[in-house]
Amino acid sequence: MMRHFARPALALAVLVIAGCASMDGLQTQSSLNDPAALAADRSLAGARTAPAAWPQTDWWKRFGDPQLDRLMDEALASNPTLRVAQARSRKALAYAQTADAALYPRVDGSAQIIRQRYPEHGLIPPPFAGSMETDAQLQATLSFDLDLWGKNRSAYAAAVGLAKAAEVDTYAARLALSVNIAQAYVELQRAYLQLDVAEKALAEREQIYKLTQERFDAGVDSRLAVKQAESALPATREQIAQLNEAIGLARNQIAALLGQGPDRGLALERPAAKAFGVVELPSNLPAELLGRRPDIVAQRWRVEAAGKDIDVAKAEFYPNVSLIAFIGLQSIGLSKLFDAASRTFGAGPAVTLPIFDAGRLRGNLSGVQADYDAAVESYNAALVNGLRDVVDQLTSFRSLDEQGTQQAQAQSTAQEAYDLALLRFREGVGNYLEVLTAESQLLTQQSLDADLRARRLNLSINLVRALGGGYDAPTATP
Repeated sequence: MMRHFARPALALAVLVIAGCASMDGLQTQSSLNDPAALAADRSLAGARTAPAAWPQTDWWKRFGDPQLDRLMDEALASNPTLRVAQARSRKALAYAQTADAALYPRVDGSAQIIRQRYPEHGLIPPPFAGSMETDAQLQATLSFDLDLWGKNRSAYAAAVGLAKAAEVDTYAARLALSVNIAQAYVELQRAYLQLDVAEKALAEREQIYKLTQERFDAGVDSRLAVKQAESALPATREQIAQLNEAIGLARNQIAALLGQGPDRGLALERPAAKAFGVVELPSNLPAELLGRRPDIVAQRWRVEAAGKDIDVAKAEFYPNVSLIAFIGLQSIGLSKLFDAASRTFGAGPAVTLPIFDAGRLRGNLSGVQADYDAAVESYNAALVNGLRDVVDQLTSFRSLDEQGTQQAQAQSTAQEAYDLALLRFREGVGNYLEVLTAESQLLTQQSLDADLRARRLNLSINLVRALGGGYDAPTATP
């Protein structure tokens, strides 16, 4: 008896050894960078740090503007782009569910009733040969892939990794949306600050024009001075019109980000966001950055999924063994379908193995290994760029502090010069050219002050984004 089983088993073993294609020479070429190896101590030196300096998920509330808080809530509930990201996450989860199903037995049922003529010289013998009969069949089939080499398990793990990445991408989309709204809101606030400067300049220039006209009537100034003072008025009104345009465009942009029509933007009041007080960085940078930035976490999950795809491709080199069983009823003619003699059943293994595939398996494995290398390098790039992003904001904050100090001194000096020139002009000692020169310098500094205030707000937003916007990866992160 053992001899009857030994020969088939030996033949099967020979086929397995001979049939398995070779994976020699195929391997990945990239490796994950260690965050600790990215030197940043000198770049971060001098920054104020605190363990709890990571942003909160509702980070925008630190700006102290209730209108901005309401806009964020509205956008996160109705923005189409965010809903697209959520749909992609659900789709990836559905793929994972499909891959999970391959780990379990599958049972299918089938039923067929076919009216046909059996040929006289076919497989069906008389008396059915040459007659019209009804062929009826009811059958249940069970199939189960034994997954000896872990192909299905690896495919499921890869699908789970992509589902996790899509889930993190949803938070990344949420962060991008909130950052875009905050930046558009700051742009609206900047336009209002610049409008204040322009409207104040218009009022002062109207006063200067009136004073110049009075001096001309008194024979103190020439008509040229009057025309110079008058020409400054339409130029200022033009600037005011441009700023009103910028306000309108910012309103439209915010309305679109909310997923609403342009009329929603018309209801916006003047922003009143306040910049963060003291800039603090987390004391555990850069070690924890890879778990706080959603783009880095999502890419790490993609690396994990790509690694499992390699396991799937390697398992293709080995035989696939499945168990198949069926039971049912089959008869010629409906009248005897449910007779005990019509029952049919069977069970047995099914083995498939690659013997000659013209290099398809090696090409597939080489391709997924290249995908893994690309995923690893994308992760490494995300890690480097994430750390650079934080240092960039710190560098800009330091520069902005210096710029603010110098600008405040320059504006104070320009204000004194303008007040003095205007006083001399009113007293009849100075001329309009002196007033024009001093006014131009003052307006430049006032406009720069508005820009610096808006830029500090933008840098606060960018720092929040660079630190992950309040995302905190769960312990399941690879």
